[in-house]
Amino acid sequence: MSKKKQLPEFQNITITGIAAEGKAITRIDDYVVFVPWVVPGDVVNLKITKKKHNYMEGTATDIVSPSPMRIEPRCQHFGKCGGCKWQILPYEKQIEYKHQQVVDALTHIGKLNLPRISPIKGSAKIYAYRNKLEFTFSEQRWYSWEEIEAAGGIDKINKQPGLGFHISNNFDKVLDIETCYLQDDINNRIRNEIRQFALNNNLSFFNLRSQTGFLRNIIIRTSNTQQLMLIVVMTTDDKDKRELLLSHIANEFPEITSLLYVINGKANDTITDLPVYVFKGNDHIIEQMEDLQFKVGPKSFYQTNTDQAYELYKVARQFAELTGDELVFDLYTGTGTIANFVAHQAKKVIGIEYVPEAIEDAKVNSAINNIDNTLFYAGDMKDILNQEFIDRHGRPDVIITDPPRAGMHQDVIDAILYAKPKRIVYVSCNPATQARDLALLEAEYEITAVQPVDMFPHTHHVENVVQLKKR
Repeated sequence: MSKKKQLPEFQNITITGIAAEGKAITRIDDYVVFVPWVVPGDVVNLKITKKKHNYMEGTATDIVSPSPMRIEPRCQHFGKCGGCKWQILPYEKQIEYKHQQVVDALTHIGKLNLPRISPIKGSAKIYAYRNKLEFTFSEQRWYSWEEIEAAGGIDKINKQPGLGFHISNNFDKVLDIETCYLQDDINNRIRNEIRQFALNNNLSFFNLRSQTGFLRNIIIRTSNTQQLMLIVVMTTDDKDKRELLLSHIANEFPEITSLLYVINGKANDTITDLPVYVFKGNDHIIEQMEDLQFKVGPKSFYQTNTDQAYELYKVARQFAELTGDELVFDLYTGTGTIANFVAHQAKKVIGIEYVPEAIEDAKVNSAINNIDNTLFYAGDMKDILNQEFIDRHGRPDVIITDPPRAGMHQDVIDAILYAKPKRIVYVSCNPATQARDLALLEAEYEITAVQPVDMFPHTHHVENVVQLKKR
């Protein structure tokens, strides 16, 4: 049997930059080394965990000398929870690196001819900015190496259930969360109360491997109209246990305006294909944007940073340069937020989205806002947006597209080129795939404006809006 090759360790290595997925980078000989949980300027001792032909991955075993820009993370779960990897960077540095991430993607991946890129729009709130969080019950919470060593080994741990976030790259491991600062503190009060009540009343927590246990997930949604939705997901329809828990929650938290539950006995956590039942209150909450109201149900997609979504949509509307006479196609419209947001400035807006439930929400959102110049279609974008569709509805003056992280299918790009809109507004949550798509459009379109927007402080994620005009 061959002996496993020992990976090297290095001393006093200076971290030099920021890379993708929230990691930092340094160089050792001819290798780029990716390191999590550190910042540029940190001097660290490194243990290599993976070695490939042109790069390595490693972890910092010690911080020999902290970077001048390093700050203390606010969250007690930093370094264990998979989110908020940039908490140790001042926010002004976070958005500086995000801006550079957009520049690098468009110039190095797309090799695009660019105008001046506008300074990134930072988020006014860097905590309590999310309107939605989801937490998972686990029969046995995840334990850190420090906890295991302090107990004298995993067998000596006094194993406890947990309610929190999944550990990155560990599908069955859940970190018990005491405090999360990403949403209003109501998320902590509700979650901690549910956990304690469940423990006190012997309500079992879910075991993902054995698919046993009663309590599975909770989803907490808040809105800027001070409405609050709580969805409790259980594995079986045990009326006595359900009534016990939900009645207690309703009494403890009268501010909940929509208390819902789902029975999910499947092997996966998704609830999109399951019925949702109302225990108390409404089946939705309302978000407000300018003079528009958006109905948000338990399965609705709505941008999770409400305030920054408004900033993002204002940029998209500005780049669309609408005068009131335009036919607009809104691709990947979701629940029609952008379509309805620009409808008053357009002659007609046609939205297309893969998820039928989202399209039903989009129609409702038009109706409750007395918008009568929108049409919505559900189906696969590459199948719906074809030459026949364009010929039937007319060539759009403006196309707004907001695809998922994977970007647009080649057939969709071909359909856009066939449609020949005067302007394209490309909203992206992944500048790398956006750069790829823009390169395919550049032969017939000139990039005339670029505006990055930060939707998720303390993470590496960044949105980017690009305006293109027909050559």
